[in-house]
Amino acid sequence: MNLSPEKKIAGILVPLFALRGENDLGIGDVGALREFIDWIAEVGFTLVQLLPINETGADNSPYNAISAMAIEPTTLHIAPGSPEDLTHNDFEDSLSETDPVSLRRGRVKYRQVKELKQRILEKAFANFSARPDEKRQSEFKQFCENESGWLRDYALFRVLIEQNNGSAAWDHWPPQHQTVESARNWLRDLPLEKQPAVTRRLDFFCYVQWIAHQQWCDVKAHAEQRGVALMGDIPFGVSYYSTDVFSRADEFLLDWFGGAPPEPHFKDDAFTQKWGQNWGIPLYRWSAMRTNNFQWWRERVRATRRIFHLFRIDHVQGFYRVYAFPWRPQRNKEFLPLDQHQMLEQTGGRAPHFVPRDDETPEHREANKREGEEYLRVIMDEAGAARVAGEDLGVVPDYVRPSLRSLGIAGFKIPQWETRDGMIIPGDTYDRLSVATYATHDHEPIRALWENAFDTPDSDPEQQARATLEKIALFAGLNSKIDQLDYEKDFYPAVMDALFRCNSWIAVVMITDLLARKYRFNVPGTKANLNWTRRIQRSIAKLRSSRKERMRMQLIHEFLEKTGRV
Repeated sequence: MNLSPEKKIAGILVPLFALRGENDLGIGDVGALREFIDWIAEVGFTLVQLLPINETGADNSPYNAISAMAIEPTTLHIAPGSPEDLTHNDFEDSLSETDPVSLRRGRVKYRQVKELKQRILEKAFANFSARPDEKRQSEFKQFCENESGWLRDYALFRVLIEQNNGSAAWDHWPPQHQTVESARNWLRDLPLEKQPAVTRRLDFFCYVQWIAHQQWCDVKAHAEQRGVALMGDIPFGVSYYSTDVFSRADEFLLDWFGGAPPEPHFKDDAFTQKWGQNWGIPLYRWSAMRTNNFQWWRERVRATRRIFHLFRIDHVQGFYRVYAFPWRPQRNKEFLPLDQHQMLEQTGGRAPHFVPRDDETPEHREANKREGEEYLRVIMDEAGAARVAGEDLGVVPDYVRPSLRSLGIAGFKIPQWETRDGMIIPGDTYDRLSVATYATHDHEPIRALWENAFDTPDSDPEQQARATLEKIALFAGLNSKIDQLDYEKDFYPAVMDALFRCNSWIAVVMITDLLARKYRFNVPGTKANLNWTRRIQRSIAKLRSSRKERMRMQLIHEFLEKTGRV
């Protein structure tokens, strides 16, 4: 697809799990994505931005996956004949053990959804194994060979999780499982009578990834036919409890954990205000990665490029320097009440700091810039024709954005944060090589801000919400006195038009902002069990048939046409 920044386009950010198909199994999947692509193509959008689709761990966070390569199995569309090996009877038998209607109702029920989809996929795999089709067997074997750089270790990791009661915490596994070398020896030394069962499980996990690869490649081709590009997401870090760290431990620093520095704007999170965000991601041992020409990063980009036309790098600043903690997030509560001296006593004199170095001197800034560009050039080299955007939000060193532009990486513009000398920067002056949006998956939707702004008089949340809305109003050319405006008649049309009119290459609207909803997908700095579970209230089919939504989408279509983004 022609995704040159010379042609302005518009897209929608939507978490896949949030989409509703008419007969899904309790979570958004590639079938629902196909429906969504058809709908937005009719409206005039030409891009869908998704969150990471890699296999998630116990917290179900897309940004804490157990593999940087493997696709999350719940994203698969499962119905009779999908995968090809699934019969109608097997599908119906599996559903008889679950109430699909209750599963679809409300939020994502991850445990039940994962168990159901795995049970159905196991039946499909049994059929695949029992009725061998030479062509399909050959294709499966070829896939396993092509992906051998990561697939075999991933399958072993998944088997070890099963051997350890579903836990991915490899540092708590028995000694024979705790390192990839000892685990391979354990596998090799299994008694003969146990080897077939374990080999079958290894093959099963490879089979699921094969099916996932086919389905995602198919939906990518469908998107191309509809003139819609798919935008993926590569998080800067990986989970400590991932197959990547387990199988390539020498390429990670396992006693420092990445995050972000203290941030006063996080009013609802005392730890973030005091110490920063501790994401718990192990740091990269860049020197070790350099010795094999950054093989792991290259594989990661190739895996993303096969499925997506362009991708966003989350926390792209991390390539230049990353804020590091000498303790795991599980100990955050222990450190919250401590002062600096007490903290140093607990850590043996090790304090949170930027790695490899801070930006306090010109020499440090130049070294960080030089090394960050080295790593990002590897990604750009492997990306090939796929375009790349970098999430460069927060407190950004002054050298980062010029550096990204020089590499051809599009930065992000959040209009209410783009100020100069206290004034809102007009959208027509934005860099063309940028992505403009009012909100990411971590932000409160605009409608929620609107409700909060008039909720509790003189409260901190109300004042913060009003201040944000006033800045958005100024960006849209409206009176900043928002209490004189009607949301649907005045505010919504003006802010949508202003976003599409800006000079940025891509203008992205979060699905909740597009539909004027106020629910939230994630609250950063929290481990609330509601994060990553919220689904759109109505199915795509019902959104398409709704008179109110048809009128809203007609308005959006007119804006897209008028601003040259169709």
